[in-house]
Amino acid sequence: MKCTKTETGVKITGVRDLDLAQTLDCGQSFRWIECGEGFRGIAFGREVTMRLDGDVLSIDNCSEEDFEKIWKPYLDLDLDYGAVRQSISALHPVLSEAAQYAPGIRILRQEPWEALCTFIISQNNNIKRIKGIVSRLCEGFGEPVGSGYGFPTAERLASLEPDDLAEIRAGFRNKYIIDGARKVASGEVNLESCRTLPYEQARAELMKIKGVGVKVADCALLFGLHRVEAFPVDVWMKRAMERLFPDMTAEDFGEYAGIAQQYIFHYSRMHPELFE
Repeated sequence: MKCTKTETGVKITGVRDLDLAQTLDCGQSFRWIECGEGFRGIAFGREVTMRLDGDVLSIDNCSEEDFEKIWKPYLDLDLDYGAVRQSISALHPVLSEAAQYAPGIRILRQEPWEALCTFIISQNNNIKRIKGIVSRLCEGFGEPVGSGYGFPTAERLASLEPDDLAEIRAGFRNKYIIDGARKVASGEVNLESCRTLPYEQARAELMKIKGVGVKVADCALLFGLHRVEAFPVDVWMKRAMERLFPDMTAEDFGEYAGIAQQYIFHYSRMHPELFE
């Protein structure tokens, strides 16, 4: 890959195994909006627009330094997904088919608090409604960034009461958001430690928060702390495992189980006829 400056931002050539729609709009993150031929979003206090043409990624409103420090890690561009796909495809023929169906999915390296909070919001919810709640949360309590708002910090939300979040219309989740914010802001829940703790301990650390069960913890670990061994199981994944992989468990997918999970999740959602 080579990054060069342009009039509007940067251009990165030699990008492989990336599809912006499959990566940014597949339920990992809820802050990207399709605009024309690209996606506009806010992460880590920056607003950018990304477009991909073949193996050329253009990022507007981005410096070379920001690409190296923020967006290259965010898109996980240092990991060879082609090699990962080849490795996990050998585990099962259906997984091989799922991996080939959406080879451009990458696991985002999101800000850990944002990932945790958005997956607290995701409980018993659909993507469209989650995006609306997250948007209202940012507009009401985040700092202005470009044409939108950044994600509110745990410290900002920790000063509120659940009723203060009524305007975001998240219902019962409000009390979980505030409990999570307070425990993260106080250090009672140490998100950074979850990058390196043994997996079960990292999951238990997140589950100190009210309303955070195994699935939300696994999502936060996978999408916010890049624990790619995480294997979140929701309704779609439960169906997929029962129908397509009846003799396998999460552990059977190995060190890149989280990447396998995303291939299976996307493949299952796009092929509902498999479950009729």
